[in-house]
Amino acid sequence: MKDFVAEARERTGGSVEAAKADGLMLDVREADELDMDGRVPGAVHVPRGFLEAKADVTNDGGVKALHAAHSEGRAVHVLCASGARASLAAAMLFEMGYSAQPIEGGLKGWREAGRPVEGGKEGSE
Repeated sequence: MKDFVAEARERTGGSVEAAKADGLMLDVREADELDMDGRVPGAVHVPRGFLEAKADVTNDGGVKALHAAHSEGRAVHVLCASGARASLAAAMLFEMGYSAQPIEGGLKGWREAGRPVEGGKEGSE
């Protein structure tokens, strides 16, 4: 697993600072993680296990915001709890033709950089 994540990070790069307003924020955590730890305002949520199906531009049941980012060539900034799933997800999206980068450090790194998070249960981190 560590090797897969390291290889994915080498291919995609990414950081909190790289997440620009003109890109799409994609959260690949599970729904219970969003409920517990909060969410980034405006982020699209697709659990990692559903990503390939939801990102497939030929899938009419996919996520339209992802499809639009793909067709417009906009960056997709991928977030998870720590950065590992986001790195793997960004690498897969890259393979699918997306411009994708993980948010290094995940939600924790996002918070530490002073970026906004809404909801979640207090004391959950």
